[in-house]
This record gives sequence, C-alpha cells and structure tokens, in this order.
Amino acid sequence: MKANINIISFLLVFLFCIGNTFASDWSQYLGPDRNSTSSEKGILRSWPEGGPEVLWRAAVNRGFGGPVIKDGKVYLLDRDDEVGDTMRCFDLSNGKELWKFGYEAKGTVMFPGSRSVPILDGDYVYSCGHNGDLYCIDINTHKPVWNKNIWTDFRGDSLPIWAITQCPLVYGDLLIIASQAPDAGVVAYNKLTGDVKWKTPNLGNESYASPSVAKIDGQDHIVIVISSTNQIGHRELPQTLGNITGIEPLTGKILWQYKDWQNHISVPSAYDVGNNKVLVAGGYETGVVMLEIKKQEDGSYNAVELFKHNNFGDHTKPPIMHNGYFYAQYSTNSARDGLVCMNMDGEVMWKTGRSPAFDKGSMILVDGLILATDGSRTLYLIEPNSSGFKPIASAELLGTGQNWAPIALSNGKLLIRDQNQLMCVKVFEGL
Repeated sequence: MKANINIISFLLVFLFCIGNTFASDWSQYLGPDRNSTSSEKGILRSWPEGGPEVLWRAAVNRGFGGPVIKDGKVYLLDRDDEVGDTMRCFDLSNGKELWKFGYEAKGTVMFPGSRSVPILDGDYVYSCGHNGDLYCIDINTHKPVWNKNIWTDFRGDSLPIWAITQCPLVYGDLLIIASQAPDAGVVAYNKLTGDVKWKTPNLGNESYASPSVAKIDGQDHIVIVISSTNQIGHRELPQTLGNITGIEPLTGKILWQYKDWQNHISVPSAYDVGNNKVLVAGGYETGVVMLEIKKQEDGSYNAVELFKHNNFGDHTKPPIMHNGYFYAQYSTNSARDGLVCMNMDGEVMWKTGRSPAFDKGSMILVDGLILATDGSRTLYLIEPNSSGFKPIASAELLGTGQNWAPIALSNGKLLIRDQNQLMCVKVFEGL
C-alpha cells in the first residue's frame, strides 16, 4: 500500500511539473499578459553547434505579422497584396495547414505584406488586416461571425503611410482597437456581435501602436500611444506633438493625457511598469518616456513625466523588463545602438551598438533568459544582465530580409517567421 502511495505521489508531482513546464498558450500580441513574457520553464541553456533544432517549416507570404498559439494550433494572418488577407491555421506539432479563410483586401504600401497579430478568445480568433478589415472567425466552423472595417466605417479615406497595423485587445466582453480615422480614435466592439459599444473622438495623428492595459490605483486603464506628425510623410501638415492617452475600459472616457510625445512613427504599445507607472518607447525621435499616473483629490488623473530622452527606445515593440531593468532594440535611421539596457531611473547601462547589431527584431523573456531575433538572420539566447551584454548562444536560422515579426512561444516551441517561411524551433528540453 505504501509503495502504491509513493508511486501515485511521484506521478502527481511529475504531472504537476510537466503542467508547469508546458502550460502556456500564446494567444495574443506579446503573449499571455501582453508583455513579451512566458511563464514556461525548462529552456535549453546551450544549443548544438548548428543551432537549435528546426522542427518544421511552412511557406508564408511576405510580411511582418506574427503568429498566436492555442491548444496546439497556430494562427497567422497571412497576406497577398494582389488578393487580400488570409487567416491560416497550422498544427503546432508538425506545421500542417489545417484550414484557412481569406477575403479580398487588395492594396500595397511601403514595406508590403502582413502587419498585425491576431488574438484568440474562446471559440474565436480576431484579426485586423492591412486595410482595416476586422474579423471575428469561429475556429470550429472556420467561418466569419462578423466583420467591420475600423478605417472606412469611421470616414477613413487614404490609408496611413504604412497601412493599418493594429493588434486587437480583448477586455471582458469587448474587443478594443485603435481606428484613428477622422470619426474615431479608439473603438470598443461587442466581441460576439461586432456592435460598437463606445468610441473616443479622433486622438490626433496616425498611430501604429496597439492598445495595452495599465493598472492604475487598482483600476485598469486602456493606454494608447499617438504619434507626432510624420515629418517625412506629411510635410504638408502642421507639425503637432503626439500624445499618450489613458481610457476607461468600459465606457471609453478619456481619463488622462500626456501631450508632449514627439515620436512620429509610434509602433510599440505602452508598457505597464507597475506602481502607477507607464513606460513608452519609440524609434523616432524621442526614444523613451516614463510617466507616473497620479489620482487627484477630485478623482481625476494627471500624467507626470519622470524622465524622457533619446538614448533608449525601440522601433517595433515595447521593451522587456527583468529585475528592475529594461531591454530593447534601438536602431533607427539615425541611431544604431543595438541591444540596450536601461534602469528604472532612465540611466542607460550599456549598448551593443553594431557589434552585434540588433535592428527591429523580436524578443521574449522566458525562464530567466531572453530569446531574441536580431531583425535580420540570427536568433540569440541572452542572459539579461545590467553589467553588460551576455550572449549564451546564437544561430543563423532566418533568410535575409527585414525579419521584424513578433515571435511566439508555446509548449517549449518557438515560432519565428521571415519573409518566406514560418518555422518552429525546439528551445526547451525534453521535446
């Protein structure tokens, strides 16, 4: 009897450990908590000479849209500019395409191809395409439940310079997304019907940043980042500053605004630092600002700037935070700072510069380490350390090109795409 109890105890502990090791889906942009962080354990801390094993590859069209993963299935919004957008579903175990749904959405802009990352919620996958087509698709029937256009529905005419790049956010019964057409800023839809529940006024210039959530005094605020006037693409317009705006999630009420954001191509979402602080990074020209959101005696909120400078930033994604330090890839047309580390007070600790170069790649924090693509051909395994750049391993896995798409991790498998293929890479032990 005692032996049987010991065996049962061992099996329970084993199953518990396995469950904790391979537990997380990657169901939305930037992962489970929308902060580029995974809770999975068991990462490989050394790689074979040729790099980590590539388990499978699947052909995709060109673009920058990343995958999401749920229940062993991978979803990617693919695009052919001459035809339109296609939601594709793959088997995580072998890369086999299980189903797809496409719709017509012709058109091209600079840096052609897909843009955004879908989001999975319940039986539905939601996505927003290049032209603003917002779709809710049933993952069981593979058919659309509803669709809207976040641009033309609100009197949008010519697309923004780099088209629509929005990654939707599910909040309770709402699907929240930034339109930035003339008649809407941020819009909340009923996620099951597509009915508009609220919308803000237009918030200013175009923006490529998706909404995020920050906890302020125990309450959720939707935060959106709006660019300053694009100095290259809109020389004819008045040159105005951008803003960072906090919104009440259930009503759309604007709670606070910071109106001194000078970054004319805002792509990274705002990052919830904790303790009522929000960090916003960018690529042109202000690189980073830290805000503290303070509640006033009358119940209103005020955004206070703690620091702002151009020595740290990121063109395509929010920074990663680990043990009180931020890590980001800061390379733009005017700066080649590479991977950069900054403390909570805004002091830059180190930069890799061009050696090695990191330029608009993707990064995630998992099991105390950073997995990072460099925006070109190389995947890195890095120890986050405030004293200096600490690479553990690297491998050239990607084809040449602008490989800027967000990466995703589930069940110890890393999904990366370049301009021709989606690949699944073994980065955990025991697969």
